[in-house]
Amino acid sequence: MTAFRIAPAVADAFPDTLIAVVTATGLRGHESWPSTATALQDLEQQLADGTWQPADETDPRIEAWHTAYRSFGTNPRRIRPSVDALGRRFTKKGALPRINPAVDSYNAVSVQHGLPAGAFDLDKIAGAVDIRYADGTEEFTPLGEPGTVENPKPGEIIYTDTTGVLTRHWNHRDAHRTRVTEDSTHVAFVLETLHTTRDGHLLTAAALELQGLLAPHSEQTAVYYLSPDHPQVTV
Repeated sequence: MTAFRIAPAVADAFPDTLIAVVTATGLRGHESWPSTATALQDLEQQLADGTWQPADETDPRIEAWHTAYRSFGTNPRRIRPSVDALGRRFTKKGALPRINPAVDSYNAVSVQHGLPAGAFDLDKIAGAVDIRYADGTEEFTPLGEPGTVENPKPGEIIYTDTTGVLTRHWNHRDAHRTRVTEDSTHVAFVLETLHTTRDGHLLTAAALELQGLLAPHSEQTAVYYLSPDHPQVTV
């Protein structure tokens, strides 16, 4: 069992935050996921047809994350929230990346709903996962750069366990250690909003959509919600 916790200081600074934690146990990442493939293709076709486009920084959902990043000293136009970076890449290339079925699933849901998303291999997590302000002593090895070690800036919001940082700048980039691969069988996916009052319905819809993509390829799935009023869940 792994606890996910929002630190009181983060909850106080962002009181309308809601985070969905979608878990999948017995995940089968080596088989074909036709519903995920269709979801990606549908989004690409809509973009090509001009009937839909990803949210950009003029959208309130993205703008809110830019404001949050600036509040803890990160320039969001240089170091972008994950959903912003993914949407910009999608608009430029006309296609979403194909990584593996689990990652492709949360990417599709993220860009469709304009909400940041990420995932952690729970078998690689050590202790509880805390969403808190960094003190600057923590260590982070970026996804795809196993030989690199960074230290978050003091005051930067991070996801971290007892071993090290899992994401920098709240949701900019995930760690290499807890990355999700085809071999991952026990995974926690996160979807986030800073404005539950306005966008909570989008988050719950996105969480259920992601669960629907995962369920045919898992032994069990579940959805949990973290908020300032409910700052801890155990998954």
